[in-house]
Amino acid sequence: MTLEDLGWNSGFALAWAACEGKGWTQARLIRDNKITYGALTGNGEELEVVLGGKVYHDAETDAELPAVGDWVALEVGGPDKEHVIRARLPRQGCLSRKASGRSTEEQVIAANIDVVVVVTDAGPDFNLRRMERYFAIIGRSGAKAVVMVNKADLFSAEQNQAAGEAIQALNPDADVHLTSLTKKSTLKVLQTYLQPGVSVTFVGSSGVGKSSVINFILGDDYQWTDEVNANTGKGRHTTTARELMVLRSGGILIDNPGVREVHMWTDEETLRDRFADLEALAEKCKFTDCRHGPSNSGCAIQAAIAEGTLDGKRLEGFLKLDEEIAELHKNRKKRQMTVERRTRRDNKQQSRKYAARHGDDEDHDF
Repeated sequence: MTLEDLGWNSGFALAWAACEGKGWTQARLIRDNKITYGALTGNGEELEVVLGGKVYHDAETDAELPAVGDWVALEVGGPDKEHVIRARLPRQGCLSRKASGRSTEEQVIAANIDVVVVVTDAGPDFNLRRMERYFAIIGRSGAKAVVMVNKADLFSAEQNQAAGEAIQALNPDADVHLTSLTKKSTLKVLQTYLQPGVSVTFVGSSGVGKSSVINFILGDDYQWTDEVNANTGKGRHTTTARELMVLRSGGILIDNPGVREVHMWTDEETLRDRFADLEALAEKCKFTDCRHGPSNSGCAIQAAIAEGTLDGKRLEGFLKLDEEIAELHKNRKKRQMTVERRTRRDNKQQSRKYAARHGDDEDHDF
């Protein structure tokens, strides 16, 4: 195994220049064990490593801490000494979402990813609004978007075809494939993406066959897959943590736990790129401050909906995502202001304590 097999390239080599001469070793993180990490070096050695104090304290948010897929500089210890992460190299891309719940924090799904494969189906999991969200966060990451409309054997050819065409219409740049584990020839298309040094991550809801597809790629039951429910057609698996695997045949695969909700973590520019058709229509609205509602006269978007050339649900999806991003930015700004107020308060308290101590010292001098 070489560094290149792990995804090393000239960009990482350039960033490594700052670490030269310190006796550190390049490694890529393959597992996050919460307290420790699993790391793989260029010679194929897997090490359990810990986070150095400086890396931890320099990170302003959890998203800046090392994550699966990151390249790091390791200080390799001995038999009785820990292996320590001394630096994280700058990321060349990052697939993120907003952390679940009321948090305003970014949650890193995987770092330094080249291809994101979204696994869905044409039945219960089919949801174009969720797919829009996937395309938005994939667009921000800079990775190639690939969609597998899986379990095609459970649905009619017409239903599978309609689902594939609808997804393709959302993102013409994405690759969309109809697949089924019962027809393994349909899965061979994945070899197109699993090339040496290329990092591919799989995301999708629980039960869409993601782990079964990964088992097929690995060639064994690396991920435990439970029985398929006869009513829902879904299986259960125990993928509970992200893990990076280097394939013997070439390529780097990152599996992820099933995603229940795709919370937005992107920006207005990326969002509008994903909805370029709506942006083009909006430019034709009669009024520049058009809100694109049913009561807005001269709205080109509402006219397109009335003519049947635009799905009204797509507009609803865009407005909801736009609202979520605005709310996220507002909450982040509010949180930043709160942190700044606390910092100023703490600084004042420290200043008073220092002044009090300094005054006491002067009294003692007399």
